[in-house]
Formats: sequence, C-alpha cells, structure tokens
Amino acid sequence: MDTTVMAEPVSSEEARLEELASRLGEEGIYSRLTTPIGMPPSLHVLNPQVPTAEEHVIVDRSWFWWAWAQRISPASDLDGAIACIRRVLGLAA
Repeated sequence: MDTTVMAEPVSSEEARLEELASRLGEEGIYSRLTTPIGMPPSLHVLNPQVPTAEEHVIVDRSWFWWAWAQRISPASDLDGAIACIRRVLGLAA
C-alpha cells in the first residue's frame, strides 16, 4: 500500500511570500505565512523588539502590497520590500 502524501502545489504568490519571509528572517524580522481558505496568502510580519509593530503583506503577480492596499515594492525587488517593511515596523535601515 502506497502511503506517499502529496504536498499541495504551492502557488506563485506563496512562493514569493516564502522567499520574502526567508530574506526577512535573515534580517531578524519575524514572519509567518498564512493561507486562509478562500483568501489570498499573506505574510504576517512583526518587529521582534516591539511585537505590537506588526502588519500583513500580500502579493500579486507583480507587486508586494500592505493589507490596506498600498504598494510596497515590485515583487521582483526584495531589497526594496525589506527596506519598506523595516521602515513601517520601526526598524533602523
């Protein structure tokens, strides 16, 4: 009997958010990917020094966005996204 468990395919949005999460982790910024049913995936980001400084990031094909529908940076510009996230979370550049 085959008991292989097939992982669900990861969407391109999830993959982009996972890549951003990895880079944010290298910067010491906490993040958690959430994939609610019927909703787009989002990345919950927070300042570990001030846990109340937290936000949600979403992505479409070409842009990272804040949950309040403001653009962060092009999805291809991880450095720009990180700089903006750091600024909003109150972290020095």
